[in-house]
Amino acid sequence: MKSQKQEKECCPKFNPDFWNNKTLEWHNKKFIKDKVFTLFFMPINFGQIITRMMKKVEKAGATTQENLCLSDHTSKWNMDLYLAVNKEIPGAQNVTLSGKFLSKVYEGDFKDTGKWCKDFQDYIKSQNLEIKKLYMWYTTCPKCAKKYGKNYTVIFAKV
Repeated sequence: MKSQKQEKECCPKFNPDFWNNKTLEWHNKKFIKDKVFTLFFMPINFGQIITRMMKKVEKAGATTQENLCLSDHTSKWNMDLYLAVNKEIPGAQNVTLSGKFLSKVYEGDFKDTGKWCKDFQDYIKSQNLEIKKLYMWYTTCPKCAKKYGKNYTVIFAKV
């Protein structure tokens, strides 16, 4: 059995302090976009899509930014992924996001997502703001969440 130091790092350890209760101003922040098939909001091919996106980033000699990957649950059957990158990526759908965003970190099992969203909506209202668009950032894969002992999710709102 490998020790944690010997295990290949899949997802870097997440620091929630940097993202919790923050206001971010993005001006044409670069992302590449792809789609994940979901079954009643549960991602089916998330790993395959992330791998495909990362191969495009590596082939372009680019890097991801803050390991940030936003999820936009557009329906029970689809989730759009936005992977932050440092430059345009050939062969990928390049998009930019601009505006004021608020973020808040949650920790625990995904079954609590409904509670987190309610709390986040209350948080936004307490700031006298209105949500224009909502994104989720699942900061680690299930294997790394188990390894680190924490399962962080960051909710972002464009306000």
